[in-house]
Amino acid sequence: MSFETENDPNRLRHLIEQARVVLWDFDGPVCRLFAGHSAERVSSDLVSWLEGRGLHGLLTDAERESLDPQVVLRAVDRRHPGSDLVAELEERLTQEELRASSSAWPTAYADPLIRTWTAVGSRLAITTNNSPRAARTYLEGRGLADCFAPHVYGRTQELRHLKPDPHCLNRALSAMGAAPGEALMIGDTPSDHEAAGRAGVPFLGYARNERKAKILRDAGADTVLVSLEPLLSLLRG
Repeated sequence: MSFETENDPNRLRHLIEQARVVLWDFDGPVCRLFAGHSAERVSSDLVSWLEGRGLHGLLTDAERESLDPQVVLRAVDRRHPGSDLVAELEERLTQEELRASSSAWPTAYADPLIRTWTAVGSRLAITTNNSPRAARTYLEGRGLADCFAPHVYGRTQELRHLKPDPHCLNRALSAMGAAPGEALMIGDTPSDHEAAGRAGVPFLGYARNERKAKILRDAGADTVLVSLEPLLSLLRG
């Protein structure tokens, strides 16, 4: 079976039926952004760029060794919030994400699911910690931009608004005139789950393997799919 054994198919159906608006995290549920453009290399490049400016001491050893460029960006923002340094680092990450968008791998079943959900009358938004420019570039390349436009809400230079802060979810709900209970968020990290909870939005976890599924369940996610196929089948049914 394509979804976790503790999940009740009726629960999945209920999540779908109540969702007038569907908020998608981008990197994970829609695609693997860094599939062909290593996130680890991007992270180490950001660290090297900081070190080239004599800012080696700005990061802890754990932050320097992180394989996640978002960790590096947020660490610098915590120490120098709103600075030109943060703005330049954020723009460097955005440029890397834009490059990555051309070699990103679509998540299995995501494209037909997005099109089907749009066809049955739900409205879709992207709510991501990635650059909205990168998300739009990817969606345009897949012919999916019209399914979301204009509702793509991503990272700004106000990094305190990144998930788990619910800021991008609240922006989407406000712009779409939707109550939290009429929405559904699809995300793949504990920070997505927390942001949905803080916004009052029901949450559906997506995990591309069992290890990631366990992380989501341990964070409190009740319904976690390891494939989007059951969602597509329910919508088509």
